[in-house]
Amino acid sequence: MTDREARAARNQENSLTTFLAKKAEFHALLTELTQASEDHFGADPEKVLWGEAAWLSDATAKLKDIADQHFRRGEYAC
Repeated sequence: MTDREARAARNQENSLTTFLAKKAEFHALLTELTQASEDHFGADPEKVLWGEAAWLSDATAKLKDIADQHFRRGEYAC
């Protein structure tokens, strides 16, 4: 194995380690958000006002942007 190949192998291993750590962090955030969603994000369904609706609309737009990036939809379409 040449020095260049060894560096490339180390780079790939480090990339994978970082990717898996970020994937675990991402999954933990999704789990937290799923649990919060099941609890209506702390809002009382009988007393929801526009502030809660606006917050959820903003959060949904951010998640939609992430999904669109991953699935190459909307402005991210090829």
